[in-house]
Amino acid sequence: MSPQELKKALVAAGFEVYRTLGNEVILADRVRDNLIMDSGVRIRAGDTLQVKLVVGVRRGEFPQDDDEELFERVRNLAEPAVSQGFVELSSAVAPMHDPADSERTLDTVFEVTLAKELPRFEVANEDLRLALNLAKTANSRG
Repeated sequence: MSPQELKKALVAAGFEVYRTLGNEVILADRVRDNLIMDSGVRIRAGDTLQVKLVVGVRRGEFPQDDDEELFERVRNLAEPAVSQGFVELSSAVAPMHDPADSERTLDTVFEVTLAKELPRFEVANEDLRLALNLAKTANSRG
């Protein structure tokens, strides 16, 4: 399945596409009627499809936690996906830079990327919906 075919199939299945990067189609998260954002969910085209999901937490939400505890929070967020067959691909610590001053770091995000291989598009619907509905960030307010 090519990226263009995948994009058409996703739209026909009721998903909203944010953009296509190479062989990956990134799904949109509709924040308001007139605003869509990257949902943190993407699906890779090819002979075998791969659904990817990025979950994370900002250090500023839990300033008392050390790095290990922050990654534990992220992995707890990802547990519903893991229980459905997603596996951890990678983890990373990413600085959030001030858009007005790239030398200034506003916060740090602790991210975990998960993925699940799928044999064909027809079985992707449930996993894509799970990934889209999963909380992608933890916050200290609950």
